[in-house]
Amino acid sequence: MPRTSTVESPGCPPLRALTTDSLGLIKVVEVRGKGGGTPQLVETWGPPDASRSVLATSYADSRKDPVLAVARKNGLIEFLNPLKGDVLTNIKSSESGSTDQSSYASDLLVGLHFLKSKQEYSSFMLGTLLTCTEKGKVCVRSVGRSDALLDQSIDSLSEWSVTNGGQVLCSSLDPSENYVLFGGKHVELNLWDLYTSKKIWAAKPPRPNNLGISIPTWFTASTFLCKDDHRKIVAGTSQHQVRLYDITSQRRAVISIDFRESPIKAVREDTDGHTVYVGTAIGDLASFDMRTGKMVGCYKGKCCGSIRSIAKHPDLPLIASCGLDSYLRIWDTNKRQLLSAVFLKQHLTSVVIDSHFTAQELEVTKPEGPTSKSEVRDQSDQDGNDDEETSRKSKKKRKDVASKKEKKIKMHGEEQINGIEDPAEKDWIDELPISKRKKHSKKRGEKQSD
Repeated sequence: MPRTSTVESPGCPPLRALTTDSLGLIKVVEVRGKGGGTPQLVETWGPPDASRSVLATSYADSRKDPVLAVARKNGLIEFLNPLKGDVLTNIKSSESGSTDQSSYASDLLVGLHFLKSKQEYSSFMLGTLLTCTEKGKVCVRSVGRSDALLDQSIDSLSEWSVTNGGQVLCSSLDPSENYVLFGGKHVELNLWDLYTSKKIWAAKPPRPNNLGISIPTWFTASTFLCKDDHRKIVAGTSQHQVRLYDITSQRRAVISIDFRESPIKAVREDTDGHTVYVGTAIGDLASFDMRTGKMVGCYKGKCCGSIRSIAKHPDLPLIASCGLDSYLRIWDTNKRQLLSAVFLKQHLTSVVIDSHFTAQELEVTKPEGPTSKSEVRDQSDQDGNDDEETSRKSKKKRKDVASKKEKKIKMHGEEQINGIEDPAEKDWIDELPISKRKKHSKKRGEKQSD
């Protein structure tokens, strides 16, 4: 069973999160009840296999027909129902890019985005998928359901390359799903238009320092700062820097912030449009206000491993983080406090939050009366035992009352036989103990006879 640790807190509100790990497992963690509580592991999907390790995930969080896309190390992309864990369909990563069937182990997927706005609700089409590999091969294609015809499942295919050299390590899709961002080792940030498949902006490296030394290009995480504005970009580097780019202002970073001394591994934007959450390779987690370029604060509770993924709840002031220490942690963004942590055994690679999850009661209220024959029989036996016990007690009580009355009548008869007729004399005799009462009555009888 997973270990759960909590701190002093009123508890987590109703929450449902899905995590992926290095063994290809998908685990569901839930907090149920209107009053909140402690997260619990409720389901685990798939067999443990290192060759099925999850490299990237994409979650189409919709109330109707949500889809979870998972890219695995063996070159398979699975589409699952995040509510039940059923596999809707799967494709090979080699089919989503070049027709070359070479080993996909040398060109792993690093970017996976399932487009919600282009999700097609039809009998044979599942939606549109965007993928990117380490070598910069990008492909946008429509995905058919498992029972769809082959010709219908591979149309609308477009592909291009985002770099001539280097290694792509991060990619991000803007909320409007019209622009996509790429970056990596020796790959400057570049922004592409999905409709035209053309590059519309590319970043420039920082200027050399006073010694003439240039900082090598090495982006490890990126995101769009605002939900309604694709022009502001936040990126994390291997040189422990958090940078803000404004494509309408200049190609170089507008703000650059140094954070600790370890590479930035995860960056996630907030819904307010100016706050970002940053996780490092040694487990540090902090939030930054990109309007001023200052750190809002670090989160209390040290993580023991590299943070690989951060997810923000769209409605609640909560974020979830996971990484190589095998813990899923839930944080309060207002107090920057750790609410709870669940140990999930494997190295975690990503986490997503189901925003449409509502409070559910674990126990269903049972009807007052019995519903089955066995319950009726058990209840009748219990009622019979209760009646028997009651009758036994009532009989004992009646017996005690009768014995007391009989004893009192016997004593009254003895007093009359011994000649006690005077009521006044009888009163003070009755106040005596029984032994003295009989002795006094005997003496009084002898005197009367004389």
